[in-house]
Amino acid sequence: MEGLPFTPPAGADEGGHLAPPPAAFALIAADGVLVAWSREAEALLGYPASQVLGRRAADLLVTPHADRDRSEEGRPDQRLRFGRTRSAVVDVRHRGGHAVRVAVTLSPLTPASDGDTTGRAPSAVLMAAELEGLRWWETRQAMLQGLVTQSPVALTIYGPGARLLWANASSVRELGGDLTASLGRSMTELFPGDVLTTEHLGPPEDFVQQILDTGEPVIDVHFRGRAPADPRRERVWSSSYFRLLDGRGEPVGVCEQSIDVTDHYRAQQRLALLAEAGARIGATLDPSGTAAELAKVAVPQYTDAVLVDVAAEVLEGEEPKPVTAWDLVRVADSDGEPSRVGERVAYAAGTSQAESLAGGRATADAVVAPTRLYVPLIVRGTPLGLVTFVRGDDSEPFDDGDRAVAEELASRTAVCIDNARRYRRERTAAFMLQRSLLPRSLPELSAVEAASRYLPADSHLGAGGDWFDVIPLSGARVGLVVGDVVGHGLGAAATMGRLRAMVRTLAELDLAPDELLARLNDQVGKDASDQHVMGSDGSGAVGATCVYGIYDPASRTSTWAAAGHPPPAVVQPHGPVSFLRLPPGPPLGVGRLPYEGAEVALAPGSLVVLFTDGLVEARGQGTDVGLGRLAAVLGEQRGSSSDLLCAQIVAELVSDHVRDDATLLVVRTRALDARQVAAWELPSDPALVARARSMAAEQLGRWGLDDLAFTTELVVSELVTNAIRHASGPIGLRLIRDRSLICEVSDSQHTSPHARYAGNDEEGGRGLFMVAQLTEHWGTRYLPTGKTIWAEQALPVP
Repeated sequence: MEGLPFTPPAGADEGGHLAPPPAAFALIAADGVLVAWSREAEALLGYPASQVLGRRAADLLVTPHADRDRSEEGRPDQRLRFGRTRSAVVDVRHRGGHAVRVAVTLSPLTPASDGDTTGRAPSAVLMAAELEGLRWWETRQAMLQGLVTQSPVALTIYGPGARLLWANASSVRELGGDLTASLGRSMTELFPGDVLTTEHLGPPEDFVQQILDTGEPVIDVHFRGRAPADPRRERVWSSSYFRLLDGRGEPVGVCEQSIDVTDHYRAQQRLALLAEAGARIGATLDPSGTAAELAKVAVPQYTDAVLVDVAAEVLEGEEPKPVTAWDLVRVADSDGEPSRVGERVAYAAGTSQAESLAGGRATADAVVAPTRLYVPLIVRGTPLGLVTFVRGDDSEPFDDGDRAVAEELASRTAVCIDNARRYRRERTAAFMLQRSLLPRSLPELSAVEAASRYLPADSHLGAGGDWFDVIPLSGARVGLVVGDVVGHGLGAAATMGRLRAMVRTLAELDLAPDELLARLNDQVGKDASDQHVMGSDGSGAVGATCVYGIYDPASRTSTWAAAGHPPPAVVQPHGPVSFLRLPPGPPLGVGRLPYEGAEVALAPGSLVVLFTDGLVEARGQGTDVGLGRLAAVLGEQRGSSSDLLCAQIVAELVSDHVRDDATLLVVRTRALDARQVAAWELPSDPALVARARSMAAEQLGRWGLDDLAFTTELVVSELVTNAIRHASGPIGLRLIRDRSLICEVSDSQHTSPHARYAGNDEEGGRGLFMVAQLTEHWGTRYLPTGKTIWAEQALPVP
């Protein structure tokens, strides 16, 4: 029968009934003559009994089929031998003229007699059925037999209450091999576990009864549990349920067909776990935080506990070192025991942990309970630490799939820890650079009492570009500056250092605040252009802001200019808190608009507070709210010292989590006593040079500085003479006794003199050269009405 095309016969029952096809039978005499003919035979071949009885059976054959006994071929008249039952497939002529292929079985009724050749007594029964119908029925029978005995799909029939009625061989194996002991028990008793399907079905007893009542099937329900045959291993089944009806159409039970999908389910769970790990591990840029993230991802869906140990140098941001004695630091511990986070952990040579680290591969330790899997944290072939995955007695041991997942989790964690190490190293370098570029201490000056605070951001961006400075200027004046560079990291810190150096250089030229910012803006623009041409990484100062002011304790006035920066807060003695109204100016490097200055009188004891926007935005609120809080603190604590006021402002305005750098500079102004300043206005007359010398000497005598009289007279003589020679109008002479002795001569000219070496044959040209040699510092300061040349001498040590 092999090789024949198999299609359901015409009219085959498609309703699922399994009745066999009708069988035709006939009785045959010993000589092969038909002596009986059934109605089924008539239905099969169309011949009534009257047309076939008395004829030889062989006359109905079309051609002998290949399956016939070839020993009978060529001898159609030979008497049939009925010694044994024979079966064959033959083509029989239908009454309508076509051939019908049938399967026949010839069985003897009585032993054949060798001498009887004409008898009509029945000697054999011939059974026949249409081949295709028979094959269709036999295939269904084989299918049923296979489902019962050979199918890997577990088939189980439950009655009311989800109690077991029947099970096929596969289901019996899962039940432990004893069907009799399981009959009548409920599904929940046989397979305790969880329903994993997203649809809420309730207990099995409920939905089985619902299927019995409604006939609605339930498809693809996922169960997780333990089979009686293997209670140690947790498995997952995909099950479907449908109602069974008897011949009268009455429900007799619910059939469950289940397939073990444990491997598929675990593969999906592992993929989901790795996807979650990719999203959650490495968000903190901190080795300890990364280890904690690994533990949260892996416990409990993958393992029962996670221990993470990392080399100490990695935690410090240093490159990992290949070592043989594994001395690590515990950074994560989720095993429920007293925490050992922060403790040193040493693994001796020969232990499973040391072998895993040395070999760079996962090592399982299943001998002890609970089961442990050691996986090294490796980056670029160098181990950073070790992850220990722990499973308890109730959990399954780690298999090859679990090992692959553990190695992938460890690999991702290692990369994130290495990134955190690199970030820490760069962040530390940026903070060190920034700290080295900021003032280590503020100078002690007669003009102001100053205090400062710098609070770096705690974000992963690293050090920022805030800076501040207090710059001593000529004439006992002081320059005050606070700036902010956009961005974070080494680039921002380096840019901040360049800007601070440029501000100091320009301030020492005694430039007014608006002119200083204009020149600073030009230089920043040039730097940005050079970086663009050279393909820099964009870490320049474009977008930096700055506010700069000069306070003169002699005149008690200050001048200010701002480049896109918040204005300083000012608290005059017995006055309200206000913020200076400065002409707006663009941030440095983003425009060519001119900067304008503003002059503000400051009484002695006034508070001036300079800050960056990180201070007033530290609480995540609007700038107006932060400015209001700052004003409230200044109003309440105006009498505090500068340093104490800094601490109070930081405590009130800065939260525990600073989003941006915050810089604060608080100064309290002082004024020079009138007895410390002596000033004269002289007409432009060469005859008055001697008078100027004597007035200066007399003033030094009143100050008790007679030791400086000779040098001062020489300086006054040279400076006043130059002013009379090169300028017109009145000449101002001023002496200031501060921490040094300052001599200033002012005139109406803007030309700047310079010291030079005079030739041997020249009678003049040596004045400024001598001034430079006799004093510690000298320079020129430009005013709207002209210029001032100043020279400074150190006071004698008492």
